[in-house]
Amino acid sequence: MKKVLRFAGIALIGLICIGLFGFLFINFRGIPSYEVEKVDFQAVSTAQSVTRGKKLSLMLCAHCHTNPETGKLTGRWMKGVPQFGKIMSANITQDKAFGIGQWSDADLLYLLRTGIKRDGQYAPPYMAKLPTMADEDLNAIISFLRSDDELVAADPTPDPPSQPSFLTKFLCIVAFKPFPMPTAPIPLPDTTDMIAMGEYMAHNLECFSCHSADFTTNDFLHPASSKGYFGGGNEILNEAGQVVISSNLTPDPETGIGNWTESRFVRAVKYGLKDGEKGLQPPMVPFVHLTDTEVRAIYQYLQTIPPIKNKIERAVHP
Repeated sequence: MKKVLRFAGIALIGLICIGLFGFLFINFRGIPSYEVEKVDFQAVSTAQSVTRGKKLSLMLCAHCHTNPETGKLTGRWMKGVPQFGKIMSANITQDKAFGIGQWSDADLLYLLRTGIKRDGQYAPPYMAKLPTMADEDLNAIISFLRSDDELVAADPTPDPPSQPSFLTKFLCIVAFKPFPMPTAPIPLPDTTDMIAMGEYMAHNLECFSCHSADFTTNDFLHPASSKGYFGGGNEILNEAGQVVISSNLTPDPETGIGNWTESRFVRAVKYGLKDGEKGLQPPMVPFVHLTDTEVRAIYQYLQTIPPIKNKIERAVHP
């Protein structure tokens, strides 16, 4: 009996040592860096591409990067994600000292596609990556960032370095890796095919990311393979640090949107209005920049996916 206890004690001490070593390794290594692949890309800017790029940027970038004090995309303290540490979103105006004025179009493309910055450091999981977005739309976003729009005009507001938590470092080393650069062109969907257009938008506006089971089990290269795809239940923090549970958007008639009409879906997504219920709650915000046709396309696509029975309690939790 004494031998068993002695061996158990030794095993426990060994496990503690391994755990401590792992903690110290991850904590001191920090966010990993990777080799930067050289890509040949120069954005082709037109009035149409800048307009399209602004629309996409307002839905994908502005929420995190808009500083209420400057009214520009100069970055801010992301107080709604304290589990990741003290996170400061970057200044992405054209300022050469504090913004992206020294970044090339290829640098920006590589970051948005892979998640690797021009110095090789990985952008943690709270930074959106766009591995499946059409080439034309990425060109549009970069065209907007290079435009004379006041949102991205050079502004020397510094963005202090983030102080990532152990969780962020752990996720970046263990759970999340950079995406590969596409090896073939990625075209826009056929706009006459409502379901194809809806699928494209539901994936590339990251709707699936919040409305599937969990961020850590999402498949960003093959979104439909994500666990609980559009079945809701993901725990998301609002700016007050409260937990909001994402809704079930599958066509299940009892717990999803199977009984919703197209017009009801448009009112909810575009205007934040829900029939007989409290309106949308942050962090979900109305997608006012989408056209009614685009929202209808998302609705039509969602009606084609497998239903998941998952009743969601919409209360906000501390």
